[in-house]
Amino acid sequence: MDIILYSIPLFFVLIGLELAVQAWTGRRLFRLADSVADLSCGILSQFAGIATKALLLAVYIWVAERFALQHWTGLPAWPEGSPFATWAGFPGFRVRGAELASWAAVFVLVDLAYYWTHRLSHEVNLLWAGHVVHHSSEEYNLTVALRQSALHGLFTWVFYVPLALLGVPWEMFATSYALNLVYQFWIHTRAVGRMSRWAEAVLNTPSHHRVHHGVDPKYQDRNYAGVFIVWDRLFGTFQPEEEEPVYGITTPLRSWNPLWANVHVFWQILRDAARARTWRERLLYVFGPPGWRPEDEGGRVRPKPVDRDRYQPWDTRVPGGLAAYGFVQFLGALVAAFALLWFAGALPAAELAAGAFYVTVALVGVAGVFESARWAPPIEMARLLTLAGAAVVLGVRGSLPSVAAAGLAVACLASIVWLLRYRNVFVEDEMAPVM
Repeated sequence: MDIILYSIPLFFVLIGLELAVQAWTGRRLFRLADSVADLSCGILSQFAGIATKALLLAVYIWVAERFALQHWTGLPAWPEGSPFATWAGFPGFRVRGAELASWAAVFVLVDLAYYWTHRLSHEVNLLWAGHVVHHSSEEYNLTVALRQSALHGLFTWVFYVPLALLGVPWEMFATSYALNLVYQFWIHTRAVGRMSRWAEAVLNTPSHHRVHHGVDPKYQDRNYAGVFIVWDRLFGTFQPEEEEPVYGITTPLRSWNPLWANVHVFWQILRDAARARTWRERLLYVFGPPGWRPEDEGGRVRPKPVDRDRYQPWDTRVPGGLAAYGFVQFLGALVAAFALLWFAGALPAAELAAGAFYVTVALVGVAGVFESARWAPPIEMARLLTLAGAAVVLGVRGSLPSVAAAGLAVACLASIVWLLRYRNVFVEDEMAPVM
């Protein structure tokens, strides 16, 4: 069972509760374009995860089957059954001590591996290029939790290989890893203040994780924990929240485009490496710390103090009707994405790839709408005409009920008319490459 996929409805329920808090208190916690960009990045991450999760598990299983300690030391295998069982003939359940201890140990080991994965993703530029997606929002709410990289998994799987060497069964690893990520969802909020003393001492909490997302110099590169903040306390990377951070990255992304969010630091690394004068410089641009520069160019770029009185997060303004268009089109892409992910195991690879490509184009088009970018209307009209044509063809062939096919085609044409009403709005130069 894909724990993260099954958790998506719960995620949206909690986002709804956070929106209710915003409405009740009048405190601004969300911006529409920013949250759409967050969720768009999350969709691309889930699409990429179909392949990267398979890669991670394939490597993990291959290593465990050949090199686990149990194969050459005689150590016993990890107890991997359910830690709970029903009493024979009696209601209730009993605890299996060995299995419970085994699951607890694996969960802690996964969290330790996550700490080092996360920490090195802030200390090595190539890893930061993947992880930066998650930090590039200048807001902090539950949609930011879903703002994940589509490429980061290509690099970070290696940090979990030691668990395979320890002989941890892949089912226990995969379950613990998913639960670790699900836990981290709820800590991405400003609606929860400090918690009890014991919780703040042991667990990663919203207060601790707000620090991690701050660009304030004292907050940067702190609080890497997944579930247990004790790792940061143990390894010297803990910082308590003193005042609410300013969120984002030191060089703001200034785009809602989810593709550009995923590749902009990789692109910068390529540019820097191409102009480097020596192989040492090239290697340091790739594997050195983020912001590394040769000494004759000023050395590593360090974060500057944040002027809170003058700071304003980057934003764009579009007419309400156009924002409504973007939101409606995003909802359509969101529903399509969830359907693709839900039925991914049953779909042919070509159909899955085609569906993912269509959703990606839709998300990029929506980003362009919120940026008033000149390239957005052509992309949107081409996408909508393609969808309308596909609906008609499927309806004629009987693959789609005629009423549904006609309704979808009409909705696409109506969307084009709606978009063209605002054609004079699209006068902005590109803020980021379309990719």
